[in-house]
Amino acid sequence: MPRRRRPQDKVDHLLDELLADYSTPEQILGEQGLLKQLTKRLVERALQAELSHHLETEVQAPPPEETSSSKRRNSRNGYSSKTVKADCGELALSIPRDRNSTFEPILVPKGERRLSGLDDKIMAMYARGLSTRDIQAQLEELYGVEVSPTLISQVTDAVSDEVRQWQNRPLAKLYPIVYLDAIHVHVREDGRVSNHAVYVVLGVTLDGIKEVLGLWMSANEGAKFWLKVLTDLKNRGVEDIFIACVDGLKGFPDAIAAVFPKTRVQLCIVHLIRNSLRYVPWGSQAEVIADLKPIYQAATVEEAETALENFADKWDRLYPTISQIWLRHWNNIIPFFDYPPDIRKVIYTTNAIESLNRSLRKVLKTKGCFPNEESVYKLLYLALNNIAKKWTMPIRDWKAALMRFAIEFPDRFPQF
Repeated sequence: MPRRRRPQDKVDHLLDELLADYSTPEQILGEQGLLKQLTKRLVERALQAELSHHLETEVQAPPPEETSSSKRRNSRNGYSSKTVKADCGELALSIPRDRNSTFEPILVPKGERRLSGLDDKIMAMYARGLSTRDIQAQLEELYGVEVSPTLISQVTDAVSDEVRQWQNRPLAKLYPIVYLDAIHVHVREDGRVSNHAVYVVLGVTLDGIKEVLGLWMSANEGAKFWLKVLTDLKNRGVEDIFIACVDGLKGFPDAIAAVFPKTRVQLCIVHLIRNSLRYVPWGSQAEVIADLKPIYQAATVEEAETALENFADKWDRLYPTISQIWLRHWNNIIPFFDYPPDIRKVIYTTNAIESLNRSLRKVLKTKGCFPNEESVYKLLYLALNNIAKKWTMPIRDWKAALMRFAIEFPDRFPQF
């Protein structure tokens, strides 16, 4: 008995037959190439199948009340012409019609002039920081599709409702660690360009998976702003945070004490290192970083103080500002040494917040100025969606840290 051919084998066989008469890239991918012809034929065949299903459904359905249109049985009624924009360029389609005009195509809805794949490509390019003009040029160059900047804006504006839903979605009751960091953007307001800080709140779940809890924008940082952010988190379901790592402390300790009084505030070591390197030329940064490590990797506060003195003795002559930064914030750094090494690792790891910031800045660097705050949220939301697709594994050393959290916070750690 001959072996039954698998569906994939059938597809491969058909493709081999089709490609036998096509040899050049132009014949396959060009304006009149095989890919475009196949797309057109497949879409039209799918529309034919949709209409067949629609007509069969009408026959099986109970007859409605007698009307002039329902007295006659519905049937096919020729075609109408329609040009749509698709991934492979513009397609001139023949859309089948029915006599009673009750057929509503799903693949190419009435009034729609684009296939869904084109919208996906527009959103993907926008999420990577391309402007509407850049997207327009890319679509025309790659696919031969002429799309207006207005249409691109309409496609991307459709995500605004998603952004609002995402910003108000329910959150978990407990996040062992929350990082708070700011990214600065320029926004046009009343004809003037002003600098705004967009605060990204990154939580780590009990499973060790990173999750962006939300975005908040403010021209001024302070206790009132932080109170709004923290109250928003609480209203969305967050009941407890073990440790909050922040890049700055202006108004934050007072706000966290009001909303989450048991949360420990830790000045983020990663941001402290980053701020220290602002004063160091590129060629000396690796050596400075190596000499800072003994400070934040010290076993005790006393050992850290000695390491800071050694750092000052070596570098104050060239970069006195660095040791002054650490001394000025010392009282907000030393709580770090109360934690065991397992928890310290996940607090100062650069993988948690720094890689996120780096990815977002890569998207933002092409934007000189945003027309409004909504456009900032829209772009960052789409970019975060792309970044979060990679967050499938717990952060490094998480299991050891979780066991330590259970010991450090026994009355607040969930009992499974």
